[in-house]
Amino acid sequence: MAALRRWSLWLQGLALVWGRDGTGLVHSTTTAPPRACSEFSQRSCEDCLNNVSCLWCYTNNTCIDYPVRSILPPSSLCSLSNARWGVCWINFEALIIAIAVVAGLILVSVAVCCCYCCYCRRRSRSRPDEEEERLARKREERRLQSLQRKHERKLKHDEIRKKYGLLQDSDNPYSRFENE
Repeated sequence: MAALRRWSLWLQGLALVWGRDGTGLVHSTTTAPPRACSEFSQRSCEDCLNNVSCLWCYTNNTCIDYPVRSILPPSSLCSLSNARWGVCWINFEALIIAIAVVAGLILVSVAVCCCYCCYCRRRSRSRPDEEEERLARKREERRLQSLQRKHERKLKHDEIRKKYGLLQDSDNPYSRFENE
C-alpha cells in the first residue's frame, strides 16, 4: 500500500513539473472538497485534468478516476494512446516513453560518471608510480654522467701528472719524490 502511495505522489509530482497548477493537490479549509472525476465527463480534457486523480480518455470523452491500484491504466479502461493524465497534449504512451528515456539517460550518465571517476582515480594512483620511476631514471642517468665526468677528469689529471713527471709509480706508491 505504501508503494502505491509513493507512485501516486510521484505521478502527482510529475504533473506539477509538467506545468500543472496543482489544483487538487492542496486542499485548504476554504475550498470545496474535490469533485468526482465522472462529473467532468463529456466536458473538456483541461477541466478533467485539473484534478490530479483523474484520467481523460479521448475515445469516448470520459473522465475517470485514475486506477491507483495498478501503475498503468488497463486497456479495458482506455487504451494508452488515447489516455491523458497530467496534461492534455501528450498521451500516456508518449509519457511512459519520455519517462523511460529520461530515466535511461540519467542511469547512463550516472554509470558514465562512475566509470570516469573510477578510471581517473586509478590513473591518478598510478601516476605517482610512473613519476617516481621517471625521476629515479633521471637520477640514475645524472649519477652515471657524473661518474663518467669524474673518470674523464681523473684521466686528464693523470695525463698532466705524467707529462710533468708527477705521476707516482703504480707498483710502489710510497716511493720518495726526488727533485733534480
